[in-house]
Amino acid sequence: MVTRRENRLVTTGCLSVLIVLTAVLGLVVSWLWYRHWHDGNVNSERREQALASVLEQAHATADDTERALDTSGTTDADALTGVIWQHSKAPVIAYDASRREFTATAAISAQYEEEVMLPGGGPVQVTRCFVFTYTQRPGRAWTSKVSERDDDACRPSTQIGSRVRLALTRISSMYAEDMTRAGVQNALDPTERRSFDVKNVVRERDMMTVSVLVSSSGAAVDQCYRFTRFLRGDGGQRPATAVPVSSC
Repeated sequence: MVTRRENRLVTTGCLSVLIVLTAVLGLVVSWLWYRHWHDGNVNSERREQALASVLEQAHATADDTERALDTSGTTDADALTGVIWQHSKAPVIAYDASRREFTATAAISAQYEEEVMLPGGGPVQVTRCFVFTYTQRPGRAWTSKVSERDDDACRPSTQIGSRVRLALTRISSMYAEDMTRAGVQNALDPTERRSFDVKNVVRERDMMTVSVLVSSSGAAVDQCYRFTRFLRGDGGQRPATAVPVSSC
């Protein structure tokens, strides 16, 4: 009798422990499911807000550039290209003289903080590709149009932007006596990948101007840039600047 009673007590105790463990496990699973659902909703909302911010930036850029073109008071293609560059920072800006139309291609990004249960979350970047078109008909003000494209449309522009930053670093680090056409060409393209084609190098007093055709991979797209660097009296190194121009 005692043994049977002890067995029943042990069995009852085991069942109680099993019930408690099952309840705890159920709570843990429920909490994990809730966190997954909650984090997914939060991240979706934040992503949508980031995408809305990207679209807002794109339209604000178009509007600001349109106003700047209207008030620029110039018809020079290079000057107008500079106005578009100043407001959009688009690495590629093409000009169609017959249509009096500029087309700028640029990627715009925004970040949001990703919510996750485990370590590893943090800022996530969303990027969209845009083509900005600025047109002026005879006797009329400038108009702008914003078109969203797939990522492939911005890949050449992004490559050119990266190569321009590389060229800025290399031109800034050159000594004045090395800044000949051949010297700059060798500094920018030592492996002859044909990403850079130095068209002209001109020195006027203490300012050096370098015209370079910068190309994307496979020369699918190219853009002429004018690099400018002021020279110190000792011929040392100073930071350069770059701006796209309509032609080299």
